[in-house]
Amino acid sequence: MSANLFDGLPPAPQPEELFERLCARPGVRIERIVSTGQCSPPGFWYDQPGDEWVALLSGSATLRFEDEAAQAGN
Repeated sequence: MSANLFDGLPPAPQPEELFERLCARPGVRIERIVSTGQCSPPGFWYDQPGDEWVALLSGSATLRFEDEAAQAGN
C-alpha cells in the first residue's frame, strides 16, 4: 500500500467497487473503497450490524437514511 490513497487506482469504470483493507484491529477496520459509479439496485436496503464512518475524498455521492424519503431522480 502506498502512502497516497490516490495511488494505484484502477482505470474507470469498473464493474464492481474495489475494497482494500488498510488496517484491522479489534473493533475497527479501515478500508479504501474505490467506486466508479456503482449503486444499490432499486428497492435494495443495505443494513449492517456495525457503525460506519465514511470520508468522500473525490467526486460525489448520495446517502439516504431509512427514515428519509427518496428524492426525485434518486
